[in-house]
Amino acid sequence: MFSRDRWKEIFDTISKNKLRTFLSGFTVALGIFIFIILFGLGNGLKNTFQEFFLDDASNAIFLYPGKTSKPYKGFKAKRRIEFKNDDLLDIKENFPLFIEHLTPRITRSALTSYKNESNSYSTRAVAPGHQFVEKTILMKGRYINQLDIKEKKKSAVIGRLVAKDLFKGEEAVGKYINVGSTAFKVIGVFQDDGGDNEERNIYIPYTTRQLIEKSNDKVDQIVLTYKKELGHAGALALEKSLKKFLKDKKAIAPDDPNGIYFRNLTDDLKQTQQFAVVLQLIVSIVGLGTLIAGIIGISNIMVFVVKERTKELGIRKALGATPSSVIQMILQESIFITTISGYLGLFLGIIVLENIGLNLEEYFIKNPFIDSGTAITATIVLIIFGGIAGYVPAKRASSIKPIVALRDE
Repeated sequence: MFSRDRWKEIFDTISKNKLRTFLSGFTVALGIFIFIILFGLGNGLKNTFQEFFLDDASNAIFLYPGKTSKPYKGFKAKRRIEFKNDDLLDIKENFPLFIEHLTPRITRSALTSYKNESNSYSTRAVAPGHQFVEKTILMKGRYINQLDIKEKKKSAVIGRLVAKDLFKGEEAVGKYINVGSTAFKVIGVFQDDGGDNEERNIYIPYTTRQLIEKSNDKVDQIVLTYKKELGHAGALALEKSLKKFLKDKKAIAPDDPNGIYFRNLTDDLKQTQQFAVVLQLIVSIVGLGTLIAGIIGISNIMVFVVKERTKELGIRKALGATPSSVIQMILQESIFITTISGYLGLFLGIIVLENIGLNLEEYFIKNPFIDSGTAITATIVLIIFGGIAGYVPAKRASSIKPIVALRDE
């Protein structure tokens, strides 16, 4: 029940004991504030790791040719392995039930120009499936298609920053750019969540690149995506089968670790998820420790508060105050201070996180945040324990006999 006299008494007590009230509130606010900041920074680290590892499709496998380290079937060691177009066809024909998209990748750098503007950009010669491997987002126009591959067209899909650098706001699609000494028609403009470096790439048909390079059929690397229903175990089994298949085809010793290199993003994803779980656990433990420290601080202060008011409480009991009214008075004051201070710490923590977010990317912390549910729950927990911290000494004080309390110095 609301009691105006009770609240007036609480505010009078607070105004007469400003330092004590400040220390109590500061302990609570600091506990919540530190918890919010730590939890938010932990989420920022998770964001960075997930963005770094998951820029490409999470169900992708990258194949890189290397040099053999062992002689095998009459071939000497240190033989350079090369991927060719027929490797793409063989993989597609032998693993049709498991593969979603398959693309070669040939990477070169070239001076690219349009009118009076020029700059050096990386070109990637790819197949249409590369769009899904890189999660390329088309802003304008279209991506490379099978007709471009078949007819070896001089078509180019340029990154957003390439368009910005060369075209200066002019419409890019349909215009021609010079990539090295070859003119390409811009058929699309893309953006990529991978950041600025990704958006300074130019994609062209891999058959066109091979035509420019004396009509060879070599590719730098092969990238594929498998069907997600395979799961982690299925992806590892597919990698093992691909490795055996290509080693047999290229005459590489089965136990040679250097002939062909594989990067299976399912491993990166699993490791990232495991790291995120561990990171969240560490942050939770540290945050819990901060809350416990705040609770201990409140308890110590409330013990001191009750001790300080022993004589006052004795007078109240001598005048007819019941033990329950004494408990309610102290408990209500404790909860009031804890609630106000807790939510003050909550709002300050959220404001600080919002303002420092963009300044921490160089420290691998991106978009630090804490969801409202976690923040409010932590605050409520602290308020509940703040009430308990006030109840325990209040209960003890209510049991003191008035004559004993009045003798207290």
